[in-house]
Amino acid sequence: MNRAALFDVDGTLADTNHLHVTCWWEALRQGGHDVAMHDIHRAIGLPGEDLLDHLLGDDRDTDEDDTLSAAHDTLYGTYFDRLPPLDSAAELLRELHRRGWRVVLVTSAQEHELDALRRAIDADDAVTATASADDVDEGKPAPDPVHHALDLADAPAHGSVFVGDTVWDMKAGARAEVACVGLLCGGIPRADLEEAGARAVYRDPADLLAHLDHSPFALPPAGDGRPAPAGKELDP
Repeated sequence: MNRAALFDVDGTLADTNHLHVTCWWEALRQGGHDVAMHDIHRAIGLPGEDLLDHLLGDDRDTDEDDTLSAAHDTLYGTYFDRLPPLDSAAELLRELHRRGWRVVLVTSAQEHELDALRRAIDADDAVTATASADDVDEGKPAPDPVHHALDLADAPAHGSVFVGDTVWDMKAGARAEVACVGLLCGGIPRADLEEAGARAVYRDPADLLAHLDHSPFALPPAGDGRPAPAGKELDP
């Protein structure tokens, strides 16, 4: 049976969440919207249209959505040549690939953003496929992107693991009935990730790699009579 190791990208493998916050804040400011950066941070991980729904309400004038998204994309694009990967992100993907997992990236990023992120992470040799919000009718927190990723990996939900850094990731994974692992490097508190469905929480990819043999990647799937791991958060 194939096993899928599913990974969000922004905030999980690349240290880009706060870049997105800044770019969305400036794009919204240019559009005449005063939105707190804290609120934008909590919306990162949603597809662009859903992010705007979340921040501005679904009763807003949607005619300006394309302008706001284009402003964000232009601002974020200025960082494409220096997007920072998180420590040990590539090593984690390669180690899982070496152990026989089919690694699939599950992201809300558009194709041009994903290309830049993949160059930054530099682990394409370990990646089986990518699944984006553009491939499905509904993005995270709906389970559709996770279901699509499982199809790409030709793997069942039972026995597969989804790693992400936002509550949207955890909700999507939980709804797709895969084991969810949360990372704190995206800036979302442990309690919020656990409440949204995380079975284990780690500080960042390096922390997960260091404890891989005691993580959901090493244990049998939930429901087999063995307890799920509590995870480990190291001191900064």
